[in-house]
Amino acid sequence: MDLRAALAAHRLVAIVRGSDPEAALRTVLTLADEGIQLIEVSLTCEDALTVIERARTALGPGRPLGAGTVLTADDARAAHRAGADFAVTPGLGEGMSTARELGLPVLAGVMTPTEVIGARALGAEALKIFPAAQAGGPGYLKALRGPFPDEVFVPVGGVDEAAARAYLAAGATAVGIGSPLIGDAADGGGQDALRARARAFHAAVREAAA
Repeated sequence: MDLRAALAAHRLVAIVRGSDPEAALRTVLTLADEGIQLIEVSLTCEDALTVIERARTALGPGRPLGAGTVLTADDARAAHRAGADFAVTPGLGEGMSTARELGLPVLAGVMTPTEVIGARALGAEALKIFPAAQAGGPGYLKALRGPFPDEVFVPVGGVDEAAARAYLAAGATAVGIGSPLIGDAADGGGQDALRARARAFHAAVREAAA
């Protein structure tokens, strides 16, 4: 898949992690039903690989599905076997390198200018600023874009609706949103509340990108 184009088109990556595999799968399918096009299942999710496998079967081949928290070479191989279309890492390491070898585009975690340069040298398609809130929020993103105006930056960590708008206004290509969007849905919480949050975030992202 063309990860850079997908991020530019959809502007939002939903990050699913939870303790209940059945609830996590329902969460993925609910997000997809609400029009969220880019969904990442963190490998920290209980039985994450099975969730990815079942989600891939349910969604079919046309819906992008990512594996998150890809740390090791084994993580990357397992995510690839499970049917992930892209890999997301919290930093640079074997998980990223192996994912690229397997043909998976990578959204690589970075924080500093040195890491931005390193990630691009290693072939990352896009750069996840993580943890974005602790790094300095939208102001830090704006400063980082000074020397790297053409990079595809995706802030992740502490991104609520207001922050999503602010990051996109500061030049983010997309935002990654976990608990402010997912809530307790992947732990067995209500899907109706998830639907409401998905619609609100989707609207916020569209408005900010308009």
